[in-house]
Amino acid sequence: MSGGVRSIAFARTPAWLRLVGLLVSLFLLLPSCVVVLMSFSSGKLLTFPPPGYGLDWYANFFRSKAWTGATVNSLEVALLSTLAAVLLGTLAALGLVRGRPRGAGLLRGLLLSPMIVPVIVSGLGMYITVQGLGLASFPSLVAAHTVLAIPFVLLPVSASLYGLPREFELAAYSLGAGRAYAFRRVTLPLILPGVAVGGIFAFVTSWDEIVVALFLTGPKTRTLPVTMWEQARHTIDPTIAAASSLLTLLTFAVLLVALARRRFRRPVSDAAPR
Repeated sequence: MSGGVRSIAFARTPAWLRLVGLLVSLFLLLPSCVVVLMSFSSGKLLTFPPPGYGLDWYANFFRSKAWTGATVNSLEVALLSTLAAVLLGTLAALGLVRGRPRGAGLLRGLLLSPMIVPVIVSGLGMYITVQGLGLASFPSLVAAHTVLAIPFVLLPVSASLYGLPREFELAAYSLGAGRAYAFRRVTLPLILPGVAVGGIFAFVTSWDEIVVALFLTGPKTRTLPVTMWEQARHTIDPTIAAASSLLTLLTFAVLLVALARRRFRRPVSDAAPR
């Protein structure tokens, strides 16, 4: 759908429906805005409205090895699990859509099960498995987050493959390209938006995941959400608001980059002269 058609469709949307959408968006964003505002508090406790404003708690966050170490751990786990999930999820989508093996529906259901099974059940099962295998906490956490993130890659990549005519690949085969070369030069560039969307959701899923991390993290592999949860249990100071603001900021930054890339990437049909 071109930009002009989208503008016409938006213009035809009833005013009351746009107002409802705006109010719902504000209602969902208001708690995050309150937390961000409190992160600039000059007080010693979490109070709203803040008695004053400053950057003391952000400075305390970056001076604390516990907070900065947890942030680095979260970034490392999120990046590694995202790379693994994108690779495995793309290969799984390619095999299920193009290969169409027997029991494809069952395999797809198994791969999508982390989205359906309650996360507390998944966390307990992963903990028992990790204990049985004797894995260290960091690789086990990366593996667990990879399992949780694969469904978010499988769905958009599968949708991209279903929307891609098979004739493109058959044309590459007829010109002498092998399967690997055809995938790298033909299929992958065409499904890359789906792969990118899956990677973004995989990163966000791992970045703020806490339930499974509570089961699998050790003393040296605390992630940022786990550290925030532990701090909230024992003592609450505005540093946790600063950590929450940074957590939210990175999540929004990733999503905004994806939206901006999608907005400014004009389709070929729109860019072609008339």
